[in-house]
Amino acid sequence: MTNLRADLKLVVGAATAKALAKGLKIETVSDLLRHYPRRYAERGQLTDIAGLELGEHATVMARIERVNKRRMKARSGTLLEMVITDGKRRLQCTFFNQAWREKELVPGKNGLFAGKVTAFRDVLQLANPEYELFEADREAEALDDFLAEIIPVYPAAQGIPTWVIAKSVRQVLDVLEVDEDPMPLELLAQYGLPSLESALRGIHRPSGWDALNSARRRLKWDEAMAVQLIFAQRRHSLVSRPAKACPHTEGGILDAFDKRLPFELTSGQQEIGEEIARDLSTEHPMNRLLQGEVGSGKTVVALRAMLQVVDSGRQAAMLAPTEVLAAQHARSLSEMLGDLGQAGQLGGAEKATRVTLLTGSMGAKERKKALLETVSGEAGIVVGTHALIQDTVSFADLGLVVVDEQHRFGVEQRDALRSRGSDDTSPHVLVMTATPIPRTVAMTVYGDLETSALRVMPAGRSPIKTSVVPVAERPAWLDRAWQRVREECGKGHQAYIVCPRIGDEPASDKGDKRPALAVLDVAPELAEGPLKGLKIGALHGRMPADDKDAVMQAFAKGELDVLVATTVIEVGVNVPNATAMVIMDADRFGISQLHQLRGRVGRGSVPGLCLLVTETLDGTTTRERLAAVESTTDGFELSRMDLELRREGDILGAAQSGKKSTLKLLSLLQDEEVIAEARARSSEIVEKDPALGNYLGLAHMIADVVDEDRVEYLEKS
Repeated sequence: MTNLRADLKLVVGAATAKALAKGLKIETVSDLLRHYPRRYAERGQLTDIAGLELGEHATVMARIERVNKRRMKARSGTLLEMVITDGKRRLQCTFFNQAWREKELVPGKNGLFAGKVTAFRDVLQLANPEYELFEADREAEALDDFLAEIIPVYPAAQGIPTWVIAKSVRQVLDVLEVDEDPMPLELLAQYGLPSLESALRGIHRPSGWDALNSARRRLKWDEAMAVQLIFAQRRHSLVSRPAKACPHTEGGILDAFDKRLPFELTSGQQEIGEEIARDLSTEHPMNRLLQGEVGSGKTVVALRAMLQVVDSGRQAAMLAPTEVLAAQHARSLSEMLGDLGQAGQLGGAEKATRVTLLTGSMGAKERKKALLETVSGEAGIVVGTHALIQDTVSFADLGLVVVDEQHRFGVEQRDALRSRGSDDTSPHVLVMTATPIPRTVAMTVYGDLETSALRVMPAGRSPIKTSVVPVAERPAWLDRAWQRVREECGKGHQAYIVCPRIGDEPASDKGDKRPALAVLDVAPELAEGPLKGLKIGALHGRMPADDKDAVMQAFAKGELDVLVATTVIEVGVNVPNATAMVIMDADRFGISQLHQLRGRVGRGSVPGLCLLVTETLDGTTTRERLAAVESTTDGFELSRMDLELRREGDILGAAQSGKKSTLKLLSLLQDEEVIAEARARSSEIVEKDPALGNYLGLAHMIADVVDEDRVEYLEKS
């Protein structure tokens, strides 16, 4: 008998174990049994060949229609050509110098055929495919997996076809013994879940569709619980660290700021402000995610939190992903505060603080001054880039860290700031993102954070109209786009032109696709062509910091009509007079990025216009994405569409470690109830037993379900 943690070579033999480890990184019994079938075929039901795509490693169940052997003209040897069919479409298979296969590849036989889908003279084909035929004379052999009513088809790799995986699974299941179920028995009973052993047998060798669905439900719970337990332990660890309480101070700078606000806070800003104020008042570090639409007023919420901390005699740090955004934030905060942000200066209010900017590219004199203001505590609010987490930067008493645009920072960078508290305390942490995400994604990707969402837009925000400009089908529309830019500038407004590339780097596109348009190419072409006579500036991330700031300042002051830029303007840039945006090669950007970019217009009293220029054709997935952005300005709705149009697992992998996906069965959109329940149950378990000492099965399950590098990454963070 064998258990889940056993080495595979003890069960399937050294050669097969070596192939599985090399091709699929499968090394233990658990690794193999958690390598679930990609899909299932029913006996007699052939694969739909029309669904195959070039480049994929496919496994199809089909019938041999004809086989033909001939001599190759160009070189010596034979070519065996086989045509297989699903009854509607045909797929060509070719074998080079393997004429002996003609004896077993008999027309009329069914089988599984696996290989990489290629094309020869515009015809889909599998070159030298691996195959497993369903032959009557072999029914007596151990081929139960392929003779069952439901046939599992596994994610395969070169040299490891699905039937090799299936046979290995069968060998393992024949000797498997799960001593004790890792999931608590009361939880299994509460949700009507089968045992782990039953589920593993049911997912690989289902007796019927009901058994398969029951197995899938249980194994989804394993995935949800594994991820949520890691986050529950992380939340418990963070909360168990002490933090300095920063309660509201009557008559402080925050109260003075609130009295001067020229607008009324939205209900969302008020409610979330109260949540944050309560969090800051405790001796446990706040760890909260604040998500909201572009322009929903997150910066005001963050500033009020920072002022509460400053009133308590401590400092706040705001971390921005780029120097342009850091400088923009520093200016914006200073403008909002007015004399309340001019402590120690002529004209400063009696009770005031100071906003200091600290970035990596500052001159030595400026940097020394900023460092002194930070270490002395003279600066109540310090704004900067990743330079703030360098060891050379010391704070007098850091009470709050505000991280803007979390997706631009690694977890390790965020935690480097968490360790910057004084007297062995952790600062409170507020993470902001303008990329709204569905609740279940927030629970799974940002599971260590409490989540707040700003959904109400402040009064005065103007609507943004978005239109796709399909230049391949309607080339004249591009001329009209430039006319619209001239019309907006003629009214005294300004426009952004966004390009995917800078232009001083080598183009990385492969195949027939042309290189993406670049700022350094487009700016002079527009200046000499359709936008001639307008004042045009260029902005990109590799410009010196002073130059970037000068261009952005010139645009903000209205000295430039048009700004041609990369995505450096994606977040935080606030120029109310900018009313139009043209995004070139819009198909090269993701849904969330397009939504972020267009949020730069419509920030004043005039409606905004965003034009998505693309050469992609109607009917493609890419055009579906652009149509989604065109159809709604609701970021939360767009985030769901985005999730539906691309693989969910990519989101979890990219957001945390870039490793292989943990979610093999769990759907972030369809399994919301399971994720929510797993989060609640895992929190209860960790509250009672943080180290899972009495739940060793669950501790083992985390290692079985979640990639080892990923567990280490999350624990380290």
